[in-house]
This record gives sequence, structure tokens and C-alpha cells, in this order.
Amino acid sequence: MDRQECILLFNSMRPNFFEREYIRAIPEGVVFDEMILDLAEFDAEKYSKPLDSAVSFGLYNGSLDVIRKVVERVDEDWVQYYNGEERIYCGYINGEPVSFCQISDMGRHNINGREIKVGGPGCVGTLPEYRDRGIGLTMVSHATRILKEDGYDLSYIHYTYVAGWYGKLGYKTVLQWGRNGII
Repeated sequence: MDRQECILLFNSMRPNFFEREYIRAIPEGVVFDEMILDLAEFDAEKYSKPLDSAVSFGLYNGSLDVIRKVVERVDEDWVQYYNGEERIYCGYINGEPVSFCQISDMGRHNINGREIKVGGPGCVGTLPEYRDRGIGLTMVSHATRILKEDGYDLSYIHYTYVAGWYGKLGYKTVLQWGRNGII
């Protein structure tokens, strides 16, 4: 996708985004990335890190109260989004969630006459004591593989400041923005 198509997709998914009060409140000079991975090109083996045998991954089917407590320890603002409307995928240690993300359906969008099915991992986090072990990125790789298996065309990362981290899986920054709009 070229830059103009990326802008069309962004505006299709997030109409009036820069008019939202919480976006306008972002400090001047703070920049976020929008990232895309064409799932036809996704290689689930691109990122591989040996993990302890106590680590496992899977869709979360436990109590929302439990996962919300885990999410709150990473970012209390995200708890509101863990409301049962999206699939939740987790990294576990000994069966307890230590890493989490949502697998979001971001809809079908017509971009220059081509219908594109878009999904993506969102509100991604790992408990501080389990970071830097590869659990979070492996979890996002698994979630991305699920999107590919489910027939999505693109996996989209919205509103991130850790582009280098997602880049290890092949995600590419397609737009950057700040409180006043796309840069």
C-alpha cells in the first residue's frame, strides 16, 4: 500500500480521530506509529526465541475479572477495552496469564476499489516481571498467525510507540501522527 492508501485506510477505520479530546490532549511533539503487516508475506517462523517449558499460549477463556487485574498492572487505561467484545490471546506461565493482547476485527475497507479485511493485535502487554524473555513478541506472532489463518489481508498495529519491537515480526510503519494529525 502506498502512503495515500494508508491514509485512506486510517481514515476509514478511525473517522474524526484527531478531533477526539484525548488525542488533542497528547503533548505537542509526541509521535505515534501506525503499522501494517501484509499477511500474505507473514512468516510465523521469522521470530523464534527459545522459551521456558512453563510458557504456553492460547486464547483466553477465563474470568474477565482475572484478565482485567493482569491488564491493570500494565496499563490501567486499557482495562475498559477488556470487556469481552474481542478475542483475548495470552502468554501463560504455569497456566497463569502473564502477557495479553486482543485480536481485533477492524473491518473490511474499500481502498481504491480493493476490499481489504483488516485485523490486528491491540492493547498488548506483559507483566513487568516477565518482560524481556520473548513471551510478548511470541504471543503477538501467534495472534498474527491466527489473523492470517482467519483470512485477514492485513494485520494493523494502531497507536504504538514501540515500532522497533513490532518490526521484529515484519510490521512496517506506514504513518506517523501526533496530536494535530498525520505527519
